[in-house]
Amino acid sequence: MFTLIKKEIEDHIAYFIGAAVLSAILIALLISAMYQPEPRDMPVFIGLSIPVIVILIVGFPAMGSTQMYTDRTRKISTLLSTLPVSRRQILCARIITGILAILTLLLPLTITMVILFPLFTPPIQMYLGLVWEIFAAAFLMAFACYCLGLLTGWNSSKIIPTLGGLVLTSILLPLIFVKGFGLHTVVILLLFIIASLMRTWHTFMSTSL
Repeated sequence: MFTLIKKEIEDHIAYFIGAAVLSAILIALLISAMYQPEPRDMPVFIGLSIPVIVILIVGFPAMGSTQMYTDRTRKISTLLSTLPVSRRQILCARIITGILAILTLLLPLTITMVILFPLFTPPIQMYLGLVWEIFAAAFLMAFACYCLGLLTGWNSSKIIPTLGGLVLTSILLPLIFVKGFGLHTVVILLLFIIASLMRTWHTFMSTSL
């Protein structure tokens, strides 16, 4: 499994580099915002989330669809299936790689916020709770977008997977603006992720390689 994950990371290293660069930029902007004359102005942090939303819309569906489309066109799973690995392991390694890419973007930013907030805000537990709520919602949204890419990527066309993922993502994304970062959003995203993964699993396991 470790070898499969390592291969997936090497094959899609550009997404990890992009996630790390974006995370570093957001951390720099966050630190800069905290040292402004009004560091407690929360709209500043909301504004900093806009680039993350853009990446969710474009980057993670593209990563998922690229993984599946590349697999189908280059017969990667066909080759791997000749080795002592199962389809289940191949797909699990692919999904774990996507999760690692999402964490590469979100985790450093979240840790930075957890460290900085107590230094610049009143000692109110609400702030740390809000940080983790945002992280949970952002992670689930990113993972849902990634799952959309996996779902649409197993297609013979090169255009349909990416466009399909973007269209479905644009429908899913307004959920946060309507429901916020609360429990309803988490439940809806979890149900959507489960349904997408089940469909992807069924397609991947039943399609002839």
